[in-house]
Amino acid sequence: MIEIANNVYYVGVNDRNKNLFEGLWPLPYGVSYNSYLIDDEKVCLIDTVEVDFFVQFIENLRAVLGDRQIDYLVINHMEPDHSGALALLRKYYPGIKVIGNKKTFDLMSGFYGINDGTIEMKNGETLSLGKHDLQFFMTPMVHWPETMMTLYKGTESVLFTGDAFGCFGALNGGFIDKDIDTDWCWLEMIRYYSNIVGKYGVPVQNALKKLAGVPVDYICPTHGPVWNKYVDKVIGMYDRMSKYETAPGLVICYGTMYGNTERMAEHIARSASMAGVKNIGMFNVSKTHHSYILQDIFRFRGLIVGAPTYNSGLYHEMDVLLSEVANRDIKNHLIGWFGSYSWASKAVTAIGEWNEKRMHFEQVGKPVEMKQALTDETKRECQRLGREMAARLLTE
Repeated sequence: MIEIANNVYYVGVNDRNKNLFEGLWPLPYGVSYNSYLIDDEKVCLIDTVEVDFFVQFIENLRAVLGDRQIDYLVINHMEPDHSGALALLRKYYPGIKVIGNKKTFDLMSGFYGINDGTIEMKNGETLSLGKHDLQFFMTPMVHWPETMMTLYKGTESVLFTGDAFGCFGALNGGFIDKDIDTDWCWLEMIRYYSNIVGKYGVPVQNALKKLAGVPVDYICPTHGPVWNKYVDKVIGMYDRMSKYETAPGLVICYGTMYGNTERMAEHIARSASMAGVKNIGMFNVSKTHHSYILQDIFRFRGLIVGAPTYNSGLYHEMDVLLSEVANRDIKNHLIGWFGSYSWASKAVTAIGEWNEKRMHFEQVGKPVEMKQALTDETKRECQRLGREMAARLLTE
């Protein structure tokens, strides 16, 4: 097993078989379920793993402990990919005490029927492991109501953060950022944040304020690498993302059945590019998984969406995407939109209603509507929308 810091070991597992995280989000690089073991005078386990990996998990624990018992299990997050091994673990370590908060135990009772052998902690409280202490920070809604973080005050300060500061992707041999090529991590961290945590910007900001001034040498999340070299970078990324700060780029999302609406998107993109916008992402909402579209919407300030009218309403996949955007309470964005129809106009109106009632982005330009096929006049209107968005982005 890998020793992260003095007497702190990585005992997690990798999942390279699952296709969709939470049944929703693609995992092209797999995902890790991270668990950590502290070998002090009292032995403390931080989080468990998904129950399907229990046999490997027990092997990892015994590689460090041999036949010794575990005294404490800290559950920072009750989601089953981190608590799933709890019930089986108690059969192997019957004396283990589960450490959490009141909401942890409410969920634990419901998921696993476990109501005994618990130690409740409140914000700021500490627990001695013998030579060193644990300190607990309540961070509710990052991204469940019971979530908390645990600081191990050893020779080096190690912060166990649950899902915060995590990313998609299995760990291919190395576990600590300084020992691996982390180039793949950064977009996967943004995608993880935008897909899983993105709705909870205010709770993330509250958590960061609570942790301000706490010395941290290592960040140990429940997914992705252990952060040591890039501690400041990942904290900075979470700070920016939770404030909904963006780069001056443009995301153009469109639905299309026969290519006509896509041609509108091409004219908008070309016009924006000619006006000086360099970062432009274009996505067919029926082809690109929305996980990646949400990732770029979080990254860039500008958004232009367009779709055809379908069954007297908005094209289905665009309706779904706008619902996903609205559900994340994203802020500080600019939006323009366009649409098409064959005989009954609805798409442009429906997108406007989404923005007015749910998203509340700042509108840029007049929406463009096309009847049946692209005309020279429609082309000029699309080009105008692209230029107007570019002007707004570049002015900032």
